[in-house]
Amino acid sequence: MVGNITAGGSGKTPLVLWIVEYLIGLGWHPGIVSRGYGGSLAGSGKGPCGVRPDSDPALVGDEPVLLASRSDCPVWVGADRVAACHALRDAHPECDVLVLDDGLQHYRLQRDFEIAVVDARGFGNGHLFPAGPLRELRSRLDEVDAVVCNGPSEVKGHAMRMEGRTLASLGGSGRVMDAADLVPKRVHAVAGIGSPPRFFRHLESLGLEVVPHAFPDHHAFVASDLQFSDGLAVVMTEKDAVKCRRLASAAQPGFWMLPVRAVVDSALGATIVEKLRNAKPQGH
Repeated sequence: MVGNITAGGSGKTPLVLWIVEYLIGLGWHPGIVSRGYGGSLAGSGKGPCGVRPDSDPALVGDEPVLLASRSDCPVWVGADRVAACHALRDAHPECDVLVLDDGLQHYRLQRDFEIAVVDARGFGNGHLFPAGPLRELRSRLDEVDAVVCNGPSEVKGHAMRMEGRTLASLGGSGRVMDAADLVPKRVHAVAGIGSPPRFFRHLESLGLEVVPHAFPDHHAFVASDLQFSDGLAVVMTEKDAVKCRRLASAAQPGFWMLPVRAVVDSALGATIVEKLRNAKPQGH
């Protein structure tokens, strides 16, 4: 169970990708379950469904499409994540471990290992939503199996950072380039994620001069959001790119996404596997 106690993104999805890659490398057969936040299915009351790399993010959510594109395992979504877990297992009986993206507060669902991700934003005023940014009190961190710190944090936990410097074209050409080779260096940076400034700082660390355009997390982009009159390149997150591919040709040329991957303290993987093996039925 990967989640956080603050509202907004803290790096959960990249961590989920790291976990399933780690487990696959050890011979496990993971599946991923998500609510599909931002997609119409999540609030429709309809049953769970599987997600493919070409699924409509407006239906199933942007993060599940990203997970399906980047992982080599089944991805299912549903507002009722217990039902989604059962549906995934029915469709893929080979799966022997389920990884939940953002399910820490979904208490109906049994869990064998809990991970809370925290980032440099901290815990704000320490109050629960709506008086503050917290989903649960900070003391909840004392109950989880592991805390993962995405960047500097006031709490102790396994270190995680994001790396990535290769830009990929959204135009369908398959073109890639190192961010350092992009000319001119001044770019429009588009981010509809939990912490847009984190993405902008990442681009600046690659030597780009950023004109920032921050949107709400899971923003439903329209072509006018991406129309700029100066002809500069547009660089966006991979999560936003799954929603903007169809808009790229309607706006202007020079659209790029920056895929990133989580680099995590390797001790976390060993701890997860040890706990899972102890939790599995005898004979696994």
